[in-house]
Amino acid sequence: MSARRLWAIVLKELRQMRRDRITLAMIVGVPVMQLVLFGYAINFTLRDLDAGIADQANTAASRAAVMDMLATGVVSPVATANTPDELMAMIRAGRISIGIAVPPDFERRRIDGREAIQVLVDGSDTAVQGAAAQLAQTPLDPGSVDMRAPHSSTPRETPIGVVAFYNPERRSAVNIVPGLIGVILTMTMVLFTGVAIVRERERGNMELLIATPLTRSELMIGKVLPFVAIGFVQTTVILALGVWLFDVPVRGSVLDVYLASGLLIIANLTLGLLISTKAQSQFQAMQMTFFVFLPSILLSGFMFPFAGMPKLVQWLAEVLPLTHFLRLIRGVMLRGASLVEMWIDVLALVAFIAVMMSAAILRFHKRLD
Repeated sequence: MSARRLWAIVLKELRQMRRDRITLAMIVGVPVMQLVLFGYAINFTLRDLDAGIADQANTAASRAAVMDMLATGVVSPVATANTPDELMAMIRAGRISIGIAVPPDFERRRIDGREAIQVLVDGSDTAVQGAAAQLAQTPLDPGSVDMRAPHSSTPRETPIGVVAFYNPERRSAVNIVPGLIGVILTMTMVLFTGVAIVRERERGNMELLIATPLTRSELMIGKVLPFVAIGFVQTTVILALGVWLFDVPVRGSVLDVYLASGLLIIANLTLGLLISTKAQSQFQAMQMTFFVFLPSILLSGFMFPFAGMPKLVQWLAEVLPLTHFLRLIRGVMLRGASLVEMWIDVLALVAFIAVMMSAAILRFHKRLD
């Protein structure tokens, strides 16, 4: 073995790596990304959960009790309601995660030692259930005096009850399986189309495509359509196994499940096409796909609670299609909501598709250089 020849190979690999900007970015970018995400963005302590309040008593004591709950920082009021039914409608549509309901006979319930405040929880997210349990243990003291003992000045505590809907058993499969549809579609669809254009170039098929009368739009859309069918097949397999093996409910319309899945499939395919117009090889395309897949898994709310992330990270996560899909699929399958009720997330996915497809078409040119 010659040390000189060995050093020549090592030097050649280092120079090639230096010229490969994607690989160089992964060497530095992956550890930096993971350190920042896990150290800064990932937080299991939920704060500022979107909450709605229905104070039917509207007394000084009830308002003080609600303010004590808000002072914990676990919930943040974003909506008010007149009845608990209105709070349930907000939870079903995904507008809030927790509802605080104060009954009209709040004072009498508190004096009798009965449940005086009810916390309604979106149980489709097990992390929110844990935060609600913590909220229910908050010591509330509006300062009212037990009317049954006029000479006593000892304030009575306010009993709080927690009611979890949609997943009261807190089964993790109910929360994970719908999200797995989005995770698998993100991983496969972006990767499949990420190498589509590059593969044509590497195999020499680009010359044939250039000679055809196909426009750029026709070529890019034609690349996407076959994978849409593949995505629906994957959705069907995951959905069927989830219902059969893990007894995951489908409370909403199955059509809405497929419509939401279709939006995510097309969004990921357009993103993959954009990657394929940038990558110079299939290996580069796979590397760039990893840069998209890692933040999607960590920031979308699939693995870690979305509400526990800093606001800046939440804003960045809103760019990811998986974030909006998780809200849609969990809303349809677990809460029985319709896509019309969650129109904001539907609109976000449609906008993402339009932007990514337009960018991919503009970047693609029917030439070899």
